[in-house]
Amino acid sequence: MTLTLLEAALLLFVVGCAVGTALLEDTLAAVMAFAAYSLGVSVLWLVLQAPDVGLTEAAVGAGIMTILFLLALSNTVTPDADRILEPVRWRTVALVGGFVLLIGVTVPALPAVSDPTAPVASGEVTTYYLENAYEQTDVRNAVTAVLAAYRGFDTLGEAVVVYAAGIVALSVLRREVFA
Repeated sequence: MTLTLLEAALLLFVVGCAVGTALLEDTLAAVMAFAAYSLGVSVLWLVLQAPDVGLTEAAVGAGIMTILFLLALSNTVTPDADRILEPVRWRTVALVGGFVLLIGVTVPALPAVSDPTAPVASGEVTTYYLENAYEQTDVRNAVTAVLAAYRGFDTLGEAVVVYAAGIVALSVLRREVFA
């Protein structure tokens, strides 16, 4: 599996934002780094051809979570800090590094995006969806047909999570505005 230049740049951006989120002493800067991380991950999902996951990550991760973090920050008092970065805990770095290495070793075993010989693409479930989606659902897009018809309960669950997160954010915002 080879990375394109865009994928490599996005991956570097996401890892940089994650490290920044973990190491920044200033909480506001850490929240902004986290928002950038979530936005980078959502773009990465779009590049990997998973727009439903990318949209959910953008809405919940980059949008609602950032708003909630900023609201929490506005209601707390931060101590004066002379340091910019948190002190590094090397045992934690070793543990996270080991986990990343373990996951990284498995990446070459993944099929390439849009590989027609991949087990998922050549499976009988996928074949059934592609052969019957248009006539059974009257939807012109096979992905939409699968998400709306065949995986309707799963999609409904995702929509409920996004809706609940939006309601919580609005209730917190309303409490903040009218307090």
